[in-house]
Amino acid sequence: MNLCIVLMVCALNLGLGVFVFMQNVKSKPNRLFALMSISLCVWILLNYLTDDTIQDFTIGSIANILVFASSFASIIFTLLFTYFFPVKRLVGRAEITSIGLISVLVMCLTFTPMISGTVTRDIYGELAFSVGSYYWILLAAMGAALLLIIRNLLSALKKADKKVKMQTKLILVGFSVTMLIGLICNIVIPTITNDWTTAQFGTLGTIVLVLMIVYAMTRYSLFDVRLAAVRTGAYVLSLLTLSVAYYCLAYLVSIVLFNGEYSSSVSISPINIILALLLAFVFQPIKQFFDKVTNGIFYKDRYSSDEFFASINKTLTSTTELRGLLARSANEIGDTLKSEQAFFFVNTFNDHYITAGTHRHKMLPREDAISLSTAYDTKHEIILASLLDADDPVRRLMVSHQIEVVLPLVKSEVIIGYLCLGEHQTSGYTSRDIKVLETISDGLIIAIQNALSIEEVRELNSTLQQRVEEATKELRASNAQLQRLDKVKDEFVSIASHQLRTPLTSVKGYISMVLEGDAGEINDNQRKLLDEAFNSSERMVHLIGDFLNVSRLQTGKFVIDKNPADLSKIVQEEVDGLQPSAISRNMKLVYKFPKNFPIIELDEGKFRQVIMNFADNAIYYSREGSTIEINLSVENNEAIYTVKDTGIGVPENEREQLFTKFYRASNAKRQRPDGTGVGLFLAKKIVDSHGGRIIFESVEGKGSTFGFRLPIK
Repeated sequence: MNLCIVLMVCALNLGLGVFVFMQNVKSKPNRLFALMSISLCVWILLNYLTDDTIQDFTIGSIANILVFASSFASIIFTLLFTYFFPVKRLVGRAEITSIGLISVLVMCLTFTPMISGTVTRDIYGELAFSVGSYYWILLAAMGAALLLIIRNLLSALKKADKKVKMQTKLILVGFSVTMLIGLICNIVIPTITNDWTTAQFGTLGTIVLVLMIVYAMTRYSLFDVRLAAVRTGAYVLSLLTLSVAYYCLAYLVSIVLFNGEYSSSVSISPINIILALLLAFVFQPIKQFFDKVTNGIFYKDRYSSDEFFASINKTLTSTTELRGLLARSANEIGDTLKSEQAFFFVNTFNDHYITAGTHRHKMLPREDAISLSTAYDTKHEIILASLLDADDPVRRLMVSHQIEVVLPLVKSEVIIGYLCLGEHQTSGYTSRDIKVLETISDGLIIAIQNALSIEEVRELNSTLQQRVEEATKELRASNAQLQRLDKVKDEFVSIASHQLRTPLTSVKGYISMVLEGDAGEINDNQRKLLDEAFNSSERMVHLIGDFLNVSRLQTGKFVIDKNPADLSKIVQEEVDGLQPSAISRNMKLVYKFPKNFPIIELDEGKFRQVIMNFADNAIYYSREGSTIEINLSVENNEAIYTVKDTGIGVPENEREQLFTKFYRASNAKRQRPDGTGVGLFLAKKIVDSHGGRIIFESVEGKGSTFGFRLPIK
């Protein structure tokens, strides 16, 4: 076989092996493929040298041994390669041990005459090669390895996805054709004819394997070197085109300039230099043409990463509605990456979840999502079904839902959801696609987290609104009930007060008659008791009057009847009426009677209640032996009435509520449990209705000042 053909085949195999190895030096499949390619190159080259080329006896003997060793090494490296391609295969310890021992044993035997035979010189002085008596051991080992290779590749076909199946089929066809050609040329024909001349053609079978691998790399992303392979092909085609154009142009120029004869002087002529410059000028357009052609063939689904990033960022900021955000993002990602389906599974608040994606996407049940997070809780990496072991439960789960890629969405070491992609519509996902998904993952997580927060706020607002409406409804119902009860109470107080007032007035009148002697003479003890009864009935009459006024306020029947009155005289009369009560408690009521006090228009009956109430409270809430000062004066065209005591006072935190209906201070309740809490309420209403203001000052434990300011017209 011609040396140029041998060198071309070696260059193809070696270049392909180095090219694959350099793409990922840490990958076991890539390294094993490189070793396989190197061993094939050694076998091809030595096989050529032992074919009547080597005349030196020592070199020929060494080359003969290495031919057998390199051929067996290429088969073993190919077998090991299939244990990692297309996916890592689980192997039992017994199988590993057997393959290792047999490989070492056979490899050692290839370095002995038992397999490689001997090298002698024939009658013409040429080197003659023979095989050893145990050559069949090498053939058996290579046959067993070939069967294991076919088994591994066929078993991968059953479980792989569409892209990996096509890769495996191409590799299987390439290996099968290469092995068949090698078997016929290197074993069958030499064994039958005892002539090794055909062995030199057995190496040509590797060209088929190389072509199949190159096609698998460019069309189906084998070894994930598709882009580099296509670009290399584009450059090679560009250079070949330029080379052919150069020689054609050079030939035509030489014919024209040298009268139809070709001259080697063209290589140094100015015309040649001009042609070279012209071709250099048109190199870039030609390269762009082949880039476009190769892209059209191998990259129909190619996309611009920058444009995709800009588009997905625009989508993520277009809405805060969670379901719409997920659906738009899934469609954008699915269309760009050419996925058969794309959808999100996101955990929401209150132990709920939401799923949204492309039209008719598969549903990921919550139980399966939990299984997924449990299996990959510590990795948080993109999961590809094709890279998982065949018996991996996660792979089975993904295949059952037609999912090829799962991108965990992790926020603060917690998985908030997943982005799931179906199988690729054409070839398969590349490392570039995976890097793109990793790049956009942070943006997806932030957008989803923001949408979840807004969704939670909306849910909270909706819940609060519902609760407020329910509470308002209950309050309205309770308020209506209270208003009905209050109305019934007012009616009862009004009726009861009217019914009690008449008999009390009679009781008071009869006691007054007895005290005045109309029923005969009474002694001092009797007078004392009757005075007490008269005062009690007087207080009861005032109390009933207070209740009646409260009832009138509630029903809108509280009427102020103003008439000219002498306020100083009214105060004097009320003070005189309270003197017996003060004397009985060993107290002094000191009233400073004003001179020339003006006449004021007011409701005399109601102001008597106010004056009496302030003074009566001072008596009841002061200590025995104390003095109560009552003062009436005119200041700045206002009548000022005050009652100052040294009693229990009012606690500071209860002063604001003191003039509300039925309210009594805590210390007042202890001092006088029978109080009603309506006196001060009515006093303020009466003073306010006359355009006046209440006067109130108090220090707990030291006393209080109650009174009012009333404008004088």
